[in-house]
Amino acid sequence: MTQHVSVADMSMPHRLASATVTVTDAAGAARPNADLVVRQLGHDFLFGNILFDYIDWANAVSTSPVSTGSTGVVGGSAGVSPATGRATSSTTDLARDEAELAAWRELFNFGTLPFYWRYFEPVPGAPDTRRLLTAARRFQSMGIALKGHPLAWHTLAPKWLLDGTTADTERTLRARITRDVTDFAGLVDVWDAINEAVIMPVFEAEANAVTPLCRAKGRIATVRLAFEVARSASPHATLLINDFDLSSAYECLIEGVLAAGVKIDAIGLQTHMQQGYRGDEAIAAMLERFARYGLPLHMTEASLVSGHLMPPEIVDLNDYQVDEWPSTTDGEARQAGEIVSFYRTVLAQPAVEAVTYWGLTDRTAWLHAPIGLLRADGTPKPAYDALHGLIKGLWWVPATPVTTDDAGRFELTGFKGDYEVVDVAGQGTAGFHLGTSAAVNTVL
Repeated sequence: MTQHVSVADMSMPHRLASATVTVTDAAGAARPNADLVVRQLGHDFLFGNILFDYIDWANAVSTSPVSTGSTGVVGGSAGVSPATGRATSSTTDLARDEAELAAWRELFNFGTLPFYWRYFEPVPGAPDTRRLLTAARRFQSMGIALKGHPLAWHTLAPKWLLDGTTADTERTLRARITRDVTDFAGLVDVWDAINEAVIMPVFEAEANAVTPLCRAKGRIATVRLAFEVARSASPHATLLINDFDLSSAYECLIEGVLAAGVKIDAIGLQTHMQQGYRGDEAIAAMLERFARYGLPLHMTEASLVSGHLMPPEIVDLNDYQVDEWPSTTDGEARQAGEIVSFYRTVLAQPAVEAVTYWGLTDRTAWLHAPIGLLRADGTPKPAYDALHGLIKGLWWVPATPVTTDDAGRFELTGFKGDYEVVDVAGQGTAGFHLGTSAAVNTVL
């Protein structure tokens, strides 16, 4: 009788694959009645988080020369983090960061790197390329797929751009996109090509040179600029349009861009929920609205708090500034339940290919909000354990004994991804991919 190994959660068949695995020796002969262990190694689905906090760690431990970038100090710049709004240090706690990164890797396989232009190129012609390249190589060597965020954005555009004309801004933006996509090709092959274009031409929070450019060209033409320049620099890159405005205004922009013939690879949807979880029905309905375009969906920036909720009357989340926003016992219990509901709802939508949670730890959390999966002291919150129970529990095939049948076969059903079989008798290990094929041959 052929044994069947399966994942615990069979409720999302679009995430699963089934195959008959045939184990052979090097000569191609089947290995009947072989005692093996089969286990999952990785997910095809992109479970993401930001890597902003670990760039300094990657530089300090890399075998490549450590770059001081544009700041003159190993470990990055002292100032304000564009990702978190918190003060940053010029030193790196390697032991702490390594422990946090180990917790990161236990859940995530897809990391976002910061390319906020104002901080990436504080002086014209002096980008922080070397430091980010060192980090990107280190993370890639650890099996992490990488994304860059963002290429074109009005917020955090360099102040020095204000010294030029609109034509100067366009020329410089084109050169920036070309340079960075080219420099990181093969390391960073997923990009938010343009960020928050819905409000880009009417943005008034601060003076910047990109808003006037977008106002002059129009939203669709500006989106075209970002995508076509990035595509030219790296034809095989995955390019996203990304926004927090998930109203009909974003739908209209997407429809206009597609009608204009701009090739979008995926639609990015931000879901920062500092004011409370939007609910399964609301998330599912939102996903259904954007899935109708027939493009992959990426949940690019997701967050849930484990403390008090931001008041509902706040329109711009950045306007809520508090000195302390503690994580609480009740809030942590709420966050754990909500993160399970959120991930289950998101993965239930077949169009979704990636979810990026916006931060691992409260230590550097955006807006001081307790959105992390680890507390500031590095200890895991219930939400970390709850998400682990999905990604490495219900949606994961652990090490499972299996014996092949008389034809050297066993059946496997699991989440699409990489697997391996290990010969109990010590005759080797072989990896294979569980995907679209109904038959897998592996040599052991």
